[in-house]
Amino acid sequence: MPTVAFHTLGCKVNHYETEGIWQMFMNQGYERVDFNRQADVYVINTCTVTNTGDKKSRQTIRKAVRQNPESVVCVTGCYAQTSPGEIMEIPGVDVIVGTQNRSKMIEYIEEHIQTRKPVNGVTNIMKSRVFEEMDVPEFTDRTRASLKIQEGCNNFCTFCIIPWSRGLLRSRGPENVINQAQQLVDAGYKEIVLTGIHTAGYGEDMNDYNFAMLLHDLETKVEGLKRVRISSIEASQITDEVIEVLDKSEKIVRHLHIPLQSGSNTVLARMRRKYTTNYYKQKVDKIRKALPNLAITSDVIVGFPGETDEEFKETYDFVKEIGYSELHVFPFSRRTGTPAARMKDQVEDELKNDRVHQMIELSNQLAKEYASKYQDEVLEVIPEERVHDEEHPELLVGYTDNYLKVQFEGTPDLIGKIVRVKITKSGYPLNKGKFVRIMDNATHSQYQQTAQ
Repeated sequence: MPTVAFHTLGCKVNHYETEGIWQMFMNQGYERVDFNRQADVYVINTCTVTNTGDKKSRQTIRKAVRQNPESVVCVTGCYAQTSPGEIMEIPGVDVIVGTQNRSKMIEYIEEHIQTRKPVNGVTNIMKSRVFEEMDVPEFTDRTRASLKIQEGCNNFCTFCIIPWSRGLLRSRGPENVINQAQQLVDAGYKEIVLTGIHTAGYGEDMNDYNFAMLLHDLETKVEGLKRVRISSIEASQITDEVIEVLDKSEKIVRHLHIPLQSGSNTVLARMRRKYTTNYYKQKVDKIRKALPNLAITSDVIVGFPGETDEEFKETYDFVKEIGYSELHVFPFSRRTGTPAARMKDQVEDELKNDRVHQMIELSNQLAKEYASKYQDEVLEVIPEERVHDEEHPELLVGYTDNYLKVQFEGTPDLIGKIVRVKITKSGYPLNKGKFVRIMDNATHSQYQQTAQ
């Protein structure tokens, strides 16, 4: 039986796609082995969101080539899409596939085995207008299932290379999304995370169907689904129709990730983000009215070219005003090939790091404040894994629907189920809890109604 090993760099979409590629190999009779072992084929799924992503991708490719010079080394993903020439120059790379035509990967590998010549399967992503179907009926890590619903992005923010690596926005057919969601639920998953490059842009390329309709269909047509999580939603995508669906829903969790990037209007304009802080805040206020206990997380980039002390303070104050439950803070990273990399007034690293620390401190403080509201409350948790602690072998960790990470004592058979846990000690990044009981279907829907 031929063997294949995978290494994935970058985001959740890449991890999803690696699972999709693995399904193809599995169907062709391959056995999956660890990346550090000898394999007949190594597949490296690369990232290009930063220059560091490129560098890590190159290091991983070289490692695979060194490990087994006789193996077929196949490189796919975003870095493969944007820089196939650079990758072809690495001795030992045999096959390159970008962020589409993954279904031809095994065919290319077989072609290479016969001819011993490198195969470059990268094509122009900007011409792609159709979502590439990749079914993932189950995941190797077994607890939370991602469901990729769209590909690409039309925004062209000045700091971002992604449209060039992923192409323009294209949505997956609604019936395919529903079918795959049902497959995942049938495989035992209680929660599905909707994911994509610009996830809630779903349907923007369709005439008579949109994201709100998809959410409604997932809720009503997928039997046995307990939780739906949206991986990310832009402020502009929080339409009244979406708010209404969230308001009525018993399955969409009380957590939204709404990227901000900056709380300064002048910086937002330089980033070419399509909103002002005022617009963003109106959307947040509106959605909080509909969902009072909503956890809102976000991304913030500090040290964007030209960011003054005043602009940074505007972002700091705005973040405080919104009161996020957690932030992902990034120092601005110059991505070759983007307009922002060529901008004047690049911020010094030292100042950037200082601002990152200030923002992380603020995020930690806000996260603790948000968690403290749930002290002594009973919440629903899906345990994801055991904690390796010799003194307490029976510790589990998982997330509540509003994205609090909770650790509590419980047996491994609870992993992947929905359980009720009382928060005994709130905190960040971890809350401590006490197991109350397993939820069954009837009490689950009652609990959802009382929680609303």
